[in-house]
Amino acid sequence: MTASASPATTPSRRPTKPPGSLLLPGGLFIVVIITIWAALAIGFDLGKIVDNWDRGIAIIGEVLDVNWEFFPRTIEPMIQTFQIAIIAAIIGCAVALPFAFIASRVTAPGRWWMTIDRWVLNVIRALPDLLYAMIFVAALSVGPTAGILALIFFNIGVMAKLLSETVDAIDTGPMEAGQAAGATHGQVVRSSVLPQVLPNYVAFALYIFELNIRASTVVGLVGAGGIGVLLGAQLSYFRFGNIGMIIVEIFIVVVLIELASNYLRRRLV
Repeated sequence: MTASASPATTPSRRPTKPPGSLLLPGGLFIVVIITIWAALAIGFDLGKIVDNWDRGIAIIGEVLDVNWEFFPRTIEPMIQTFQIAIIAAIIGCAVALPFAFIASRVTAPGRWWMTIDRWVLNVIRALPDLLYAMIFVAALSVGPTAGILALIFFNIGVMAKLLSETVDAIDTGPMEAGQAAGATHGQVVRSSVLPQVLPNYVAFALYIFELNIRASTVVGLVGAGGIGVLLGAQLSYFRFGNIGMIIVEIFIVVVLIELASNYLRRRLV
């Protein structure tokens, strides 16, 4: 027998280069057109920035000339900011928990419940925290209570959104096992779903506390308590050295809280 001839090997060919797509350049072109249209529509003028550059530099210089002697005046408002942030985070995150489970397609008790819950959350998230603060200040007068209520609504919207998306991605195996064993919907959620998302829930709560420190400064500008009230008062009198002191303090506090929260979130998740 003669050995069969080995098949002739064909030289490898480089694959054909796919045709170029116009999607990316077309999308960038549309973005540029929309940006130019928006700038022209609102009267955005770079010339004003150039003309007032010297004035802006002078104000920045006054802010950087920090009045360190003003620090004792900021201690009590900053403590109040902490109190507002803590109370709002605890209440807001607790109230958001059932909203998140109802908004998730995995744990919703029914399609209509989920639809209504999502619409309510959309309305809550549609209003910014500053607008909530203005509403509650008008209704309850100035003070930390208005700030707490404003941040509670803000926290409910953020926590419910983050947690519901986390619930959507869980392992449904334990849920199916619980349902097969005859557990009720509430028992399944409590024993099979909550343990899976609890580390994320705590991590989100820490993140929301960070947000509250920043947001309480903003809502304080309209009289909702905290360091923002003091900041607004100094701004109205153009005391930029005092404003610089407040900015430095806020920056240091926010950075420390963020570092601590990041450490705790890495340990939890």
